[in-house]
Amino acid sequence: MTITLPDLPFAKDALEPHITAKTLEFHYGKHHNAYVTNLNKLIGGTGLEKESLEEIIKKTAGDSSKAGIFNNAAQVWNHTFYWNSLKPKGGGEPTGQIAEKIAGAFGSYSKFAEEFKNAGATQFGSGWAWLVLDKGELKITKTLNADTPIAHGLKPILTVDVWEHAYYLDYQNRRPDYLTTFIEKLINWDFANANLG
Repeated sequence: MTITLPDLPFAKDALEPHITAKTLEFHYGKHHNAYVTNLNKLIGGTGLEKESLEEIIKKTAGDSSKAGIFNNAAQVWNHTFYWNSLKPKGGGEPTGQIAEKIAGAFGSYSKFAEEFKNAGATQFGSGWAWLVLDKGELKITKTLNADTPIAHGLKPILTVDVWEHAYYLDYQNRRPDYLTTFIEKLINWDFANANLG
């Protein structure tokens, strides 16, 4: 199957002023689109073109001879998951099952917010911070470059992109400010709740 660029779940200006339409034009329109284009070129004639995105990731993870395929496939998947982790007028304290699980795992929402922000701020170089389920338990983790929890048997619940192209036009080198804004104004808790199911 041909891998396609999914539509954004919101208008390009819907996250302003926190993430601008200009950032999304580059991040979604250029970066995410390039991963899709590159992946389709790389999987042509390999047998992987018949597989789903998740299967491509699982079949190429850890295989250095297929690192290009894995990196592009994982970045397509990670970015799609990231767009869905964002919501206009989102963020703040969660409700529903995710609120209960966060309280149980971290003690409080504020402790979760502190640890999640720290994971994103301390990811050296490019990568991602994640809220995942590991054998039914909520945990915060981070991955380098294109790596993704689904390559490690973890179930992603929420992610924030900490590659510079995710925030540099709006926040320059102030990654902690971007992370604070993500947590307080942009998290899509409905998506997180749906991922617990």
